[in-house]
Amino acid sequence: MLVPLALVAFWPSPVDQPVQGQLASVLGFLHAHGIPAWFNYQFVEASANVALFIPLGSVAGLAYPKKHPWQIGIFGLVVSACIELGQLLFLHNRFASLLDLVTNTGGAVIGALLITTALKRLQARRWSTAGP
Repeated sequence: MLVPLALVAFWPSPVDQPVQGQLASVLGFLHAHGIPAWFNYQFVEASANVALFIPLGSVAGLAYPKKHPWQIGIFGLVVSACIELGQLLFLHNRFASLLDLVTNTGGAVIGALLITTALKRLQARRWSTAGP
């Protein structure tokens, strides 16, 4: 799971660069057909950053089920900070961003919350079927 994350994070150029023209066309089409203007490139990029870290939070939540989602969020923040620092120091076509730290951390927390909720539901289901 960390390998795809590292590939996206440390690709020499932004991973969406090859499809920026198509993305702009799709967004233009959507805007022409009633999708609000706030649904723009920045929104798509932020959403992608959240989605990128949901698996990290999910796997961490499964690996450490006794940890609170905010603790998994701190782990996501640390991983994201390492990525942003690496981009700042080593990748000239990429740039570090505080917004990426926030969205990545949010994705890790969402992943942890999803796993926490799923595990609680499974446990409740087990209790209800194991009754008298």
